[in-house]
Amino acid sequence: MPKSKRDRPVTLSKTKKKGRDHKETIVNAIRESVEKYSSVYVFSFENMRNIKFNEFRQQFMHNGRFFLGSNKVMQVALGRSASDEIRSGIYKASKLINGNAGLLATDMPKDEVESLFNAYEDAYFSKTGRIAAETVELKEGPLEQFTHDMEPFLRKQKMPVRLNKGTVELISDFVVCEEGKALSPESAHILRLLGKKLSTFKLTLVCRWSPIDFELYQEGLDLSDVETS
Repeated sequence: MPKSKRDRPVTLSKTKKKGRDHKETIVNAIRESVEKYSSVYVFSFENMRNIKFNEFRQQFMHNGRFFLGSNKVMQVALGRSASDEIRSGIYKASKLINGNAGLLATDMPKDEVESLFNAYEDAYFSKTGRIAAETVELKEGPLEQFTHDMEPFLRKQKMPVRLNKGTVELISDFVVCEEGKALSPESAHILRLLGKKLSTFKLTLVCRWSPIDFELYQEGLDLSDVETS
């Protein structure tokens, strides 16, 4: 009887000695999950928020397991080519673990997994240093959303304002932030006051592997991109 690919020893000799045991533990946990569950998904994420991610993963608590961390470790766990993959065809998923990525192993029906991922999105206030997703500009004139006692604070945020008969007034057009540029501390404060949530934590499915098929979710990807060993 041929020796199972899953019995091959884990080799992480090129990684630093410190933390090697931890990495091998992760590799083995991933491999055990691949054996236990019927499907494995690769997903990408934007603007990770740990609290929100933990809330999302609770939906799979009794029927799946998530893995985040070193892409290289996850690739090693699955196998980076047809010659060292732990199950037939799963190296294709390994090749798509790039950038901000994670793994989900689960028995949940495919349509339920897709529905949960597609529906999840959480907008939140951007912090200083974040890249603005859009340009926000305020036009000259009354700013009735602000009370008169906020006028000194707004001036400290470099806004050209004044009080006019008890109403905060912008004396010229003011650009709060520009798309593609990092937010200043002042911009972040003003966006919060305006209630503008420009950052979004989102999870996006990249591909799904099962013992009988392999599926890509993202446009622009093609099976030819992952079929070379």
